[in-house]
Amino acid sequence: MFLSRIHLDPRCKEARRDLANPYQLHSTLCRAFSPPDTKCPKGEFMWRLEPETDAPGYPRILVQSRKLPDWNGITVKGWLAEVDAAIDLRERLKLESLKSGQKFRFRLRANPCVTRNGKRLGLLNKKDQEGWLERKGNQHGFSLPILTAFDYFESLEERIDVRISQEQILCGKQHTDNSIRIFSVLYDGMLSVEEPELFRNALQTGIGHGKVMGLGLLSLARA
Repeated sequence: MFLSRIHLDPRCKEARRDLANPYQLHSTLCRAFSPPDTKCPKGEFMWRLEPETDAPGYPRILVQSRKLPDWNGITVKGWLAEVDAAIDLRERLKLESLKSGQKFRFRLRANPCVTRNGKRLGLLNKKDQEGWLERKGNQHGFSLPILTAFDYFESLEERIDVRISQEQILCGKQHTDNSIRIFSVLYDGMLSVEEPELFRNALQTGIGHGKVMGLGLLSLARA
């Protein structure tokens, strides 16, 4: 499992197009993992457009993949401004020796939602967004620190200690007449590993819906 960081050059017309259309950006990234005119294997990679740019102002994208990407496969001239050396996550994070109680800083852009009457609805309330992440933690083998908050009307209540920002609707187009709209937020915080095997699987497969739109990648740094 490898993590790469690439920098796009917004002076390139195709790069600007991809930055405005997450579905198209995913399609372009697929070229680094499959030959031309070949469908990219499902689950081969996940990605996230970071909110921060690099020093020269270029947008940064994290790409986590099963195998090393071949960036030469993206044949658009000027699309890539820079490519950082890939990191072997299994080695960097010692994934094979994870233990319950280990703590990591994390970032996750995700689609907190519920399904009602067969439709997926984004959760717009902060408390609901926190509850969604807490449930995903229980499902995927990690927990989040608890913060005791004071509410003027309801006295004390316990909530998870996580920063939620970057609320936005992501819009993409599969075809000219088939558009995708998905609600997303950015989570930043600390987590503790509870069940190592479940947690490793979450790192490999991602969390929640919208993978082709740049959602679901759980990235870690040692606490």
